[in-house]
Amino acid sequence: MLRFTAGAGDLLASRFAIAPLLELDKLLRRLSGRAGRPLPRDWSERLRPVYRRLRAETELDAVLALCAPQYGADFVAPPPQGLAQTVDDDLARVRATPLSLAREEIAECLRHRPTDDQRVLSVLRGRHVVARIADVLEIAWHELLADDWPRLRAICERDVVHRAGLLSREGWAAAIAGLDPRTRWHDGAIEIQLRYASATIDLKGAGLLLIPSVFVWPNVSAYTERPWPKALVYPARGISALWEPTTPADPGAIGDLIGRSRAQLLAELDDPASTTQLARSLGMAPSAVGDHLTVLRRAGLLSKARSGRSVLYRRTPLGDALAAQQ
Repeated sequence: MLRFTAGAGDLLASRFAIAPLLELDKLLRRLSGRAGRPLPRDWSERLRPVYRRLRAETELDAVLALCAPQYGADFVAPPPQGLAQTVDDDLARVRATPLSLAREEIAECLRHRPTDDQRVLSVLRGRHVVARIADVLEIAWHELLADDWPRLRAICERDVVHRAGLLSREGWAAAIAGLDPRTRWHDGAIEIQLRYASATIDLKGAGLLLIPSVFVWPNVSAYTERPWPKALVYPARGISALWEPTTPADPGAIGDLIGRSRAQLLAELDDPASTTQLARSLGMAPSAVGDHLTVLRRAGLLSKARSGRSVLYRRTPLGDALAAQQ
Protein backbone atom coordinates (compact mmCIF):
# COMPACT_ATOMS: atom_id res chain seq x y z
CA MET A 1 0.00 0.00 0.00
CA LEU A 2 1.12 3.55 -0.81
CA ARG A 3 0.20 6.19 1.80
CA PHE A 4 0.45 9.95 1.32
CA THR A 5 0.13 11.52 4.78
CA ALA A 6 -1.67 14.82 4.48
CA GLY A 7 -2.56 17.66 6.80
CA ALA A 8 -5.05 20.46 6.30
CA GLY A 9 -2.46 22.43 4.34
CA ASP A 10 -1.93 19.52 1.95
CA LEU A 11 -5.64 19.27 1.22
CA LEU A 12 -5.79 22.99 0.48
CA ALA A 13 -2.76 22.68 -1.83
CA SER A 14 -4.00 19.58 -3.66
CA ARG A 15 -5.39 20.21 -7.13
CA PHE A 16 -6.43 18.56 -10.37
CA ALA A 17 -4.28 18.63 -13.49
CA ILE A 18 -4.26 17.23 -17.03
CA ALA A 19 -1.16 15.56 -18.46
CA PRO A 20 -0.84 15.21 -22.26
CA LEU A 21 2.57 13.48 -22.32
CA LEU A 22 1.51 11.12 -19.56
CA GLU A 23 -1.26 9.91 -21.87
CA LEU A 24 1.28 9.41 -24.66
CA ASP A 25 3.46 7.40 -22.28
CA LYS A 26 0.51 5.16 -21.31
CA LEU A 27 -0.48 4.77 -24.97
CA LEU A 28 3.06 3.71 -25.94
CA ARG A 29 3.03 1.13 -23.15
CA ARG A 30 -0.19 -0.34 -24.53
CA LEU A 31 1.11 -0.39 -28.09
CA SER A 32 4.29 -2.11 -26.91
CA GLY A 33 2.30 -4.71 -24.97
CA ARG A 34 4.15 -3.85 -21.75
CA ALA A 35 1.24 -2.52 -19.72
CA GLY A 36 -2.52 -2.41 -19.59
CA ARG A 37 -5.10 -4.13 -21.69
CA PRO A 38 -4.80 -4.15 -25.48
CA LEU A 39 -6.28 -1.22 -27.33
CA PRO A 40 -9.74 -1.62 -28.84
CA ARG A 41 -9.54 -3.18 -32.29
CA ASP A 42 -10.34 -0.02 -34.26
CA TRP A 43 -7.70 1.98 -32.38
CA SER A 44 -5.16 -0.79 -32.74
CA GLU A 45 -5.72 -1.20 -36.48
CA ARG A 46 -5.36 2.55 -36.96
CA LEU A 47 -2.32 3.15 -34.75
CA ARG A 48 -0.18 0.02 -35.02
CA PRO A 49 1.07 0.67 -38.59
CA VAL A 50 2.10 4.18 -37.51
CA TYR A 51 3.74 2.80 -34.36
CA ARG A 52 5.76 0.25 -36.37
CA ARG A 53 6.86 2.94 -38.85
CA LEU A 54 7.98 5.23 -36.03
CA ARG A 55 10.04 2.42 -34.50
CA ALA A 56 11.78 1.92 -37.86
CA GLU A 57 12.25 5.57 -38.82
CA THR A 58 12.85 7.33 -35.49
CA GLU A 59 14.55 6.66 -32.16
CA LEU A 60 11.26 5.61 -30.57
CA ASP A 61 12.84 2.39 -29.24
CA ALA A 62 14.96 4.55 -26.93
CA VAL A 63 11.76 6.01 -25.47
CA LEU A 64 10.26 2.53 -25.12
CA ALA A 65 13.33 1.45 -23.17
CA LEU A 66 12.31 4.05 -20.57
CA CYS A 67 8.87 2.46 -20.14
CA ALA A 68 9.95 -0.47 -17.97
CA PRO A 69 7.13 -2.41 -16.26
CA GLN A 70 6.33 -0.96 -12.83
CA TYR A 71 8.88 1.80 -13.39
CA GLY A 72 9.31 4.61 -15.88
CA ALA A 73 11.55 7.59 -16.36
CA ASP A 74 9.46 10.46 -15.01
CA PHE A 75 11.25 13.06 -17.11
CA VAL A 76 9.69 11.47 -20.22
CA ALA A 77 6.20 12.24 -18.87
CA PRO A 78 6.67 14.90 -16.18
CA PRO A 79 3.81 15.66 -13.77
CA PRO A 80 1.72 18.55 -15.10
CA GLN A 81 1.20 21.85 -13.37
CA GLY A 82 -2.51 22.46 -13.86
CA LEU A 83 -5.64 22.04 -15.93
CA ALA A 84 -4.42 24.30 -18.72
CA GLN A 85 -1.39 22.10 -19.45
CA THR A 86 -0.60 21.63 -23.16
CA VAL A 87 1.72 19.21 -24.88
CA ASP A 88 4.02 22.15 -25.65
CA ASP A 89 4.26 22.86 -21.92
CA ASP A 90 5.12 19.21 -21.30
CA LEU A 91 7.76 19.10 -24.03
CA ALA A 92 9.36 22.27 -22.70
CA ARG A 93 9.66 20.61 -19.27
CA VAL A 94 11.22 17.52 -20.84
CA ARG A 95 13.80 19.64 -22.67
CA ALA A 96 14.60 21.48 -19.41
CA THR A 97 15.44 18.23 -17.57
CA PRO A 98 18.94 18.37 -16.04
CA LEU A 99 21.21 15.78 -17.67
CA SER A 100 22.17 14.38 -14.27
CA LEU A 101 18.53 13.66 -13.40
CA ALA A 102 17.87 12.10 -16.81
CA ARG A 103 20.91 9.82 -16.45
CA GLU A 104 19.79 8.74 -12.98
CA GLU A 105 16.31 7.79 -14.20
CA ILE A 106 17.66 6.09 -17.33
CA ALA A 107 20.00 3.96 -15.22
CA GLU A 108 17.08 2.86 -13.03
CA CYS A 109 15.01 1.95 -16.09
CA LEU A 110 17.85 -0.14 -17.52
CA ARG A 111 18.27 -1.84 -14.17
CA HIS A 112 14.64 -2.91 -14.29
CA ARG A 113 14.74 -3.81 -17.99
CA PRO A 114 18.27 -4.27 -19.38
CA THR A 115 18.89 -4.02 -23.13
CA ASP A 116 21.82 -4.83 -25.40
CA ASP A 117 20.36 -2.91 -28.36
CA GLN A 118 23.30 -0.71 -29.35
CA ARG A 119 21.08 1.70 -31.27
CA VAL A 120 19.09 2.32 -28.10
CA LEU A 121 22.13 2.52 -25.85
CA SER A 122 23.87 5.03 -28.13
CA VAL A 123 20.91 7.38 -27.63
CA LEU A 124 20.52 6.82 -23.90
CA ARG A 125 24.24 7.21 -23.16
CA GLY A 126 24.75 10.26 -25.38
CA ARG A 127 25.16 13.73 -23.95
CA HIS A 128 22.22 14.99 -26.06
CA VAL A 129 19.86 12.30 -24.78
CA VAL A 130 17.32 14.75 -23.33
CA ALA A 131 16.93 16.68 -26.58
CA ARG A 132 16.76 13.49 -28.66
CA ILE A 133 14.11 11.96 -26.42
CA ALA A 134 12.06 15.18 -26.53
CA ASP A 135 12.24 15.26 -30.34
CA VAL A 136 10.96 11.68 -30.59
CA LEU A 137 8.15 12.39 -28.12
CA GLU A 138 7.05 15.37 -30.18
CA ILE A 139 6.93 13.27 -33.37
CA ALA A 140 5.08 10.43 -31.61
CA TRP A 141 2.56 12.86 -30.16
CA HIS A 142 1.61 14.30 -33.54
CA GLU A 143 1.59 10.91 -35.28
CA LEU A 144 -0.23 8.86 -32.63
CA LEU A 145 -2.31 11.02 -30.33
CA ALA A 146 -2.81 14.61 -31.49
CA ASP A 147 -5.92 13.89 -33.59
CA ASP A 148 -7.68 12.11 -30.71
CA TRP A 149 -6.53 14.47 -27.96
CA PRO A 150 -9.40 17.03 -28.12
CA ARG A 151 -11.93 14.26 -27.44
CA LEU A 152 -9.79 12.63 -24.75
CA ARG A 153 -9.04 15.95 -23.09
CA ALA A 154 -12.78 16.66 -22.93
CA ILE A 155 -13.27 13.38 -21.04
CA CYS A 156 -10.60 14.39 -18.51
CA GLU A 157 -12.00 17.91 -18.12
CA ARG A 158 -15.50 16.60 -17.49
CA ASP A 159 -14.11 14.20 -14.90
CA VAL A 160 -12.57 17.15 -13.06
CA VAL A 161 -15.90 19.00 -13.10
CA HIS A 162 -17.57 15.96 -11.54
CA ARG A 163 -14.85 15.51 -8.87
CA ALA A 164 -14.89 19.21 -7.98
CA GLY A 165 -18.65 19.04 -7.46
CA LEU A 166 -18.28 15.95 -5.27
CA LEU A 167 -15.54 17.68 -3.27
CA SER A 168 -17.68 20.77 -2.65
CA ARG A 169 -20.71 18.70 -1.60
CA GLU A 170 -19.17 15.89 0.43
CA GLY A 171 -15.56 16.82 1.23
CA TRP A 172 -12.15 15.24 0.65
CA ALA A 173 -12.92 11.80 2.07
CA ALA A 174 -15.69 11.25 -0.47
CA ALA A 175 -13.71 12.85 -3.31
CA ILE A 176 -10.67 10.60 -2.71
CA ALA A 177 -12.77 7.46 -2.27
CA GLY A 178 -14.63 8.28 -5.48
CA LEU A 179 -11.48 8.37 -7.60
CA ASP A 180 -11.08 4.59 -7.73
CA PRO A 181 -11.99 1.55 -5.59
CA ARG A 182 -8.31 1.29 -4.61
CA THR A 183 -8.13 4.79 -3.09
CA ARG A 184 -9.45 6.10 0.20
CA TRP A 185 -8.92 8.72 2.90
CA HIS A 186 -8.01 6.98 6.15
CA ASP A 187 -6.41 8.09 9.39
CA GLY A 188 -4.92 11.31 8.04
CA ALA A 189 -3.60 9.79 4.80
CA ILE A 190 -4.55 9.16 1.20
CA GLU A 191 -4.14 5.40 0.79
CA ILE A 192 -3.70 3.69 -2.57
CA GLN A 193 -3.68 -0.07 -3.03
CA LEU A 194 -0.75 -0.71 -5.40
CA ARG A 195 0.87 -4.10 -5.94
CA TYR A 196 4.29 -2.69 -6.76
CA ALA A 197 4.59 0.05 -4.12
CA SER A 198 4.62 0.04 -0.33
CA ALA A 199 5.67 3.26 1.32
CA THR A 200 4.50 6.17 3.46
CA ILE A 201 5.26 9.60 2.02
CA ASP A 202 4.69 12.88 3.84
CA LEU A 203 3.31 15.52 1.48
CA LYS A 204 4.81 18.23 3.74
CA GLY A 205 2.29 20.88 2.80
CA ALA A 206 2.88 20.61 -0.96
CA GLY A 207 -0.38 18.76 -1.61
CA LEU A 208 -1.12 16.08 -4.16
CA LEU A 209 -1.75 16.37 -7.88
CA LEU A 210 -4.84 14.43 -8.96
CA ILE A 211 -4.58 13.49 -12.64
CA PRO A 212 -7.45 11.91 -14.58
CA SER A 213 -6.23 9.64 -17.38
CA VAL A 214 -7.75 7.71 -20.25
CA PHE A 215 -4.98 5.19 -20.85
CA VAL A 216 -4.15 4.32 -17.23
CA TRP A 217 -7.43 2.35 -17.01
CA PRO A 218 -8.04 -0.14 -15.44
CA ASN A 219 -5.09 0.65 -13.13
CA VAL A 220 -3.93 3.58 -11.02
CA SER A 221 -0.39 4.90 -10.76
CA ALA A 222 1.55 7.49 -8.78
CA TYR A 223 4.52 9.84 -8.93
CA THR A 224 6.56 9.41 -5.76
CA GLU A 225 10.19 10.16 -6.68
CA ARG A 226 12.02 13.41 -6.07
CA PRO A 227 12.26 16.07 -7.43
CA TRP A 228 8.84 15.65 -9.04
CA PRO A 229 5.57 16.75 -7.40
CA LYS A 230 3.69 13.86 -5.79
CA ALA A 231 0.73 12.79 -7.89
CA LEU A 232 -2.00 10.20 -8.22
CA VAL A 233 -3.09 9.12 -11.71
CA TYR A 234 -6.55 7.57 -11.82
CA PRO A 235 -8.99 6.43 -14.55
CA ALA A 236 -11.12 9.29 -15.80
CA ARG A 237 -14.84 8.87 -15.37
CA GLY A 238 -16.73 7.97 -18.55
CA ILE A 239 -13.92 6.20 -20.45
CA SER A 240 -15.58 2.79 -20.56
CA ALA A 241 -17.14 3.74 -23.88
CA LEU A 242 -13.63 3.94 -25.38
CA TRP A 243 -12.62 0.46 -24.21
CA GLU A 244 -15.97 -1.28 -24.55
CA PRO A 245 -17.47 0.29 -27.67
CA THR A 246 -21.17 -0.20 -28.18
CA THR A 247 -23.55 0.68 -30.98
CA PRO A 248 -24.71 4.27 -30.52
CA ALA A 249 -28.21 4.45 -29.12
CA ASP A 250 -30.92 5.36 -31.61
CA PRO A 251 -32.57 8.54 -30.32
CA GLY A 252 -35.80 7.25 -31.84
CA ALA A 253 -38.88 9.39 -31.35
CA ILE A 254 -36.93 11.86 -29.17
CA GLY A 255 -34.63 12.48 -32.12
CA ASP A 256 -37.65 12.97 -34.37
CA LEU A 257 -39.09 15.42 -31.85
CA ILE A 258 -36.10 17.66 -31.10
CA GLY A 259 -33.58 16.62 -33.79
CA ARG A 260 -30.85 13.99 -33.68
CA SER A 261 -28.03 16.38 -32.72
CA ARG A 262 -30.02 17.90 -29.87
CA ALA A 263 -31.00 14.44 -28.66
CA GLN A 264 -27.29 13.48 -28.67
CA LEU A 265 -26.40 16.56 -26.65
CA LEU A 266 -29.17 15.88 -24.16
CA ALA A 267 -27.96 12.29 -23.72
CA GLU A 268 -24.33 13.44 -23.35
CA LEU A 269 -25.16 15.71 -20.42
CA ASP A 270 -25.27 13.03 -17.73
CA ASP A 271 -22.62 15.29 -16.16
CA PRO A 272 -22.33 19.07 -16.57
CA ALA A 273 -20.17 20.17 -19.50
CA SER A 274 -19.17 23.29 -21.39
CA THR A 275 -19.82 24.02 -25.06
CA THR A 276 -16.20 23.26 -25.93
CA GLN A 277 -16.18 19.94 -24.05
CA LEU A 278 -19.39 18.83 -25.74
CA ALA A 279 -18.07 19.80 -29.16
CA ARG A 280 -14.89 17.78 -28.57
CA SER A 281 -16.78 14.77 -27.21
CA LEU A 282 -19.25 14.59 -30.08
CA GLY A 283 -17.05 15.87 -32.90
CA MET A 284 -19.38 18.78 -33.63
CA ALA A 285 -18.61 22.41 -34.42
CA PRO A 286 -18.69 24.59 -31.26
CA SER A 287 -20.97 27.11 -32.98
CA ALA A 288 -23.50 24.39 -33.82
CA VAL A 289 -23.33 23.03 -30.27
CA GLY A 290 -23.91 26.52 -28.90
CA ASP A 291 -26.99 27.02 -31.09
CA HIS A 292 -28.46 23.64 -30.05
CA LEU A 293 -27.79 24.33 -26.36
CA THR A 294 -29.59 27.65 -26.61
CA VAL A 295 -32.68 25.95 -28.05
CA LEU A 296 -32.62 23.18 -25.42
CA ARG A 297 -32.27 25.75 -22.65
CA ARG A 298 -35.17 27.86 -23.97
CA ALA A 299 -37.27 24.67 -24.00
CA GLY A 300 -36.53 24.17 -20.30
CA LEU A 301 -34.47 21.02 -20.83
CA LEU A 302 -31.15 22.53 -19.71
CA SER A 303 -29.86 25.11 -17.25
CA LYS A 304 -26.47 26.78 -17.20
CA ALA A 305 -24.18 28.20 -14.53
CA ARG A 306 -20.71 29.67 -14.50
CA SER A 307 -17.89 27.61 -12.98
CA GLY A 308 -14.61 29.52 -12.94
CA ARG A 309 -13.98 30.64 -16.52
CA SER A 310 -16.42 28.15 -18.04
CA VAL A 311 -20.16 28.07 -18.44
CA LEU A 312 -21.46 24.57 -17.69
CA TYR A 313 -24.74 23.17 -18.98
CA ARG A 314 -26.71 20.53 -17.12
CA ARG A 315 -30.05 18.84 -17.61
CA THR A 316 -33.10 20.03 -15.71
CA PRO A 317 -35.51 17.46 -14.21
CA LEU A 318 -37.53 17.80 -17.43
CA GLY A 319 -34.38 17.14 -19.46
CA ASP A 320 -33.61 14.09 -17.33
CA ALA A 321 -37.09 12.71 -17.94
CA LEU A 322 -36.81 13.22 -21.69
CA ALA A 323 -33.28 11.77 -21.88
CA ALA A 324 -34.46 8.68 -19.99
CA GLN A 325 -36.80 7.88 -22.89
CA GLN A 326 -33.92 7.49 -25.39
